[in-house]
Amino acid sequence: MPPGASRQHRPVSCTGQSEIVVRVGAATASWVLADDNQLISMIRKATVTSGQPIGRPFVASLIGFGYWGPNLARNLSASRDFDLKYISDISSDCLESAKHLYRSSTCVADPAVALSDPDVDVVFVATPASTHFELCQEALRNGKNVLVEKPLTLDATSSEALVRLARQQGLMLAVDHTFVFTGAVQKLRELVVEGELGALRYFDSIRMNLGLVQSDINVLWDLAVHDLSILRFVTDRVPVAVSATGRAHAPSTQTSTAYMTLFYEDDFIAHIGTSWMSPVKIRRSLLAGTRQMVVYDDQDSGQQVKLFDSGVETSSVPGADRRRLVQTRVGDMLAPKVDTREALAVELKDLASCMRGEVEPLVPGESGLDIVRVLEAATRSLDQNGSPFPVVYDTA
Repeated sequence: MPPGASRQHRPVSCTGQSEIVVRVGAATASWVLADDNQLISMIRKATVTSGQPIGRPFVASLIGFGYWGPNLARNLSASRDFDLKYISDISSDCLESAKHLYRSSTCVADPAVALSDPDVDVVFVATPASTHFELCQEALRNGKNVLVEKPLTLDATSSEALVRLARQQGLMLAVDHTFVFTGAVQKLRELVVEGELGALRYFDSIRMNLGLVQSDINVLWDLAVHDLSILRFVTDRVPVAVSATGRAHAPSTQTSTAYMTLFYEDDFIAHIGTSWMSPVKIRRSLLAGTRQMVVYDDQDSGQQVKLFDSGVETSSVPGADRRRLVQTRVGDMLAPKVDTREALAVELKDLASCMRGEVEPLVPGESGLDIVRVLEAATRSLDQNGSPFPVVYDTA
């Protein structure tokens, strides 16, 4: 409230309604509210969007306590910025586990209980991708900010609808691309922004493990989505076309091993290999520039980022034919220090800052939408045995 302002809250006689009156100097404004819940919601929304501290944790509801939900619950319960009021899941076993671990939270099978509660500020959606659209839509329609597990949805049309709805409601829609919040990926972006790599040439990544085999999405939507979010965040680039090939290997009914090539407006190119059928877990990426190259290995806890002063150089050879001599340069390797905090804890701290209006989301709904567009084009390419498909970025 501005300096010198005053506020009164008083009942409106015989109606059961409330009137809130705000005076700033000689000016007066008043609103008649249907009930106290409307008053609470109005004050909360004004406080959250004003950028001022609210003096209490944000009230949170978690939908989904299967694979990723427990990680969110653990970090939410440890955070000073959030109060985990509800946990919901359709599985009775998951609910029993949640009740045992989080006794101060209300555990329910139906998420509608939490979505209709005016106290809830933000909803975390950690359910199968096929359910994301309906749950996020219902949360936004009920006036809740939303953080949804990747991918945003399974098609660009529904993702666009959620982005538009969030804008219309004046709410935050963010996508949980967790790797963006790791210290290693933050270091990659720092190296690119500061020009340490020079002009970017190519990105090559491999992301493989044995399972978890998904039933509602293929391996690109499950694993390559991580590399797409890293690539977009680190390079600030979006591809203009994509080619993808792959096969479904039993017992999977979805494509379980796939390779994706991304084409850009300039000569930068990216390649991502993914599989659910690898005997070892591999999470390794290489980003090459004209000055230096960097390797990011998520499985190497001691040296996740390695910067190589290596490259290929050319020099003119004296003579009439003006031939060019190609030489390799192999210099030192540097392993810079990276932030080792858990990515989800960092993400929740950032989310709270976003809800207070202090910063913009690192992965807003618009970024999640662009990644869905790439994956949708890749799926079309898969169906055509690798024929390149353009990625269309219509305004949501």
